[in-house]
Amino acid sequence: MTQKTGKEIEIKRIDHQDYTGLLTGVSDLLEQARYAAARSVNAVITATYWEIGRRIVEYEQGGDIRAEYKAGLLGRLSKDLTSRFGRGFSVDNLETMRLFYKAYPPERISETLSRKSDALLSSTSKSETPSRKFNLSDLSGAFPLSWSHYVQLLRRSRSAEARAFYETEAAG
Repeated sequence: MTQKTGKEIEIKRIDHQDYTGLLTGVSDLLEQARYAAARSVNAVITATYWEIGRRIVEYEQGGDIRAEYKAGLLGRLSKDLTSRFGRGFSVDNLETMRLFYKAYPPERISETLSRKSDALLSSTSKSETPSRKFNLSDLSGAFPLSWSHYVQLLRRSRSAEARAFYETEAAG
């Protein structure tokens, strides 16, 4: 390192080992951030699909007047969502979202979230149904796995107990 007087700038030579350490540390930080962002996005997507399933089920159970529309509901919803949002909303996918909600009912989600935050549930109105207590941010905390993991669990598990076992294994 040379020292200059007056208006000259001090120039420090870059030490290769120090720089490699800096580059490695910054690279690791960026990889961690990308991983955390991907996990957050995945959790919100999974929570969104659970909420879509809830809304489909509640619509289907809405009374006798709607019973005649149930047969074509998923087909029509698939067509309309696909035209608005693109792929990912086939009848099969919507049926999987419906099954996801039924496999992970609001009572189970309440239990999962209450373990994570008792304050969350105590702050909601007692007149609300359990499924209406959550926003997507809250719900995303209830689903530790990605959507594709839950799809596999729904398709391959023969019972709720087996699904719970494999979910625990995959999360660990």
